[in-house]
Amino acid sequence: MSVLDVADRLWRGEPVDFHPMVPAGDIVEVADRVAFLPGFANVSAMRTDDGLLLVDTGSSFTADRVHEQVRSWTGAGGPHLHTAVYSHGHIDHVFGVARFEAEAADRGWPAPRVLAHEALPARFDRYVLTAGYNGVINQRQFQVPGLRWPTEYRYPDETYRSDLSFALGGRPVELHHARGETDDHTWTWLPDSRVLCCGDFFIWASPNAGNPQKVQRYPREWAVALRAMVALAPEILLPGHGVPVIGADRVAQALTDTAELLEHLHDDTVAMMNEGARLDDILHTVRAPAHLMERPYLRPVYDEPEFIVRNVWRLYGGWYDGNPATLKPAPDAALAREVADLVGGAGRLASRALDLAATGAEDDLRLAGHLVELASLAAPDDRSVHLARAEVFERRVAAATSTMAKGVFAWAASESRARADPPPEREN
Repeated sequence: MSVLDVADRLWRGEPVDFHPMVPAGDIVEVADRVAFLPGFANVSAMRTDDGLLLVDTGSSFTADRVHEQVRSWTGAGGPHLHTAVYSHGHIDHVFGVARFEAEAADRGWPAPRVLAHEALPARFDRYVLTAGYNGVINQRQFQVPGLRWPTEYRYPDETYRSDLSFALGGRPVELHHARGETDDHTWTWLPDSRVLCCGDFFIWASPNAGNPQKVQRYPREWAVALRAMVALAPEILLPGHGVPVIGADRVAQALTDTAELLEHLHDDTVAMMNEGARLDDILHTVRAPAHLMERPYLRPVYDEPEFIVRNVWRLYGGWYDGNPATLKPAPDAALAREVADLVGGAGRLASRALDLAATGAEDDLRLAGHLVELASLAAPDDRSVHLARAEVFERRVAAATSTMAKGVFAWAASESRARADPPPEREN
């Protein structure tokens, strides 16, 4: 089944084995000399008389495949890569240029140029500064033990501030900046083919505007950008993740629904903030519209609306959550020991957590997580407590829908499995 067949079946709500971060399939031409290559992060290509334009280039793990697939579409003889546009600086989008640079050097072709928003180089600088932290959080988010965060990047040759228009082989290209998932995001408009390459402004999932382990996201500006895209009446949408959306009506609906979801979460959160509500009250009050969460392209399989609410709070309200006890808190372990002493020991906390988790109810699972974490902090060397913690968070993994939540819960469960069942000591 081609990626376009998958896209059509998904839109119609037909059963398809699909996750937006792992689409499969070969490169496919979607418009006159415009092609789409699905991957963990997608790549879009436009062929012109002056060379190729690529919007995103893939990760270091997919660079060879990206080059092979693009050449299967163009032919081995070229054209050369003229310009690569980074939609943003996330590492799954920016590591495919080197393969084309090597090809250009071998064949005596001009070297490709890279375009990006002016905020992107600072992202790369920050990635170098925080490589250790980014390695840890991405191991946890994606359950990839040993993942090493890169410290060398292909920086852009040219940057722009708000908008940039140019022609390549007589074909017009427009770059537009907006803050959304990142502060350095670019969406690309190809007017002559009515193709919109939107980066991660649309990903066939609830918008990645909350991600609990990553830096600030910008839901309100994201929604404004989506509505600006709709105003252009694109006929084909090529997203940064997921599959294409084909047809003007479908594209308009997908972008508009995503904007509406972001606006609803943003506006309801801000309204409660303006009334003086605590973060806890807001988290358990603001809800995404049910009709939007039923859309096949807005399901919370990667990020979640609850996390978006937190990011809106962080954007406007800082880190203080409104609870005076958390302004200058006691150490978590000290609080845990006090609570455990009050109830008769960490074992009782762990036992109650297991009882709650066994119901499978969302509210009970949340409470079970609190209790078993207190138990493990109060008795960090207790094997039975760690077995309970592992079971509770394994149940949370099973109940969770998003990659973000599953990753954190699975990491916690694996920590306690390792504490409860350490590897045997080697004999000398």
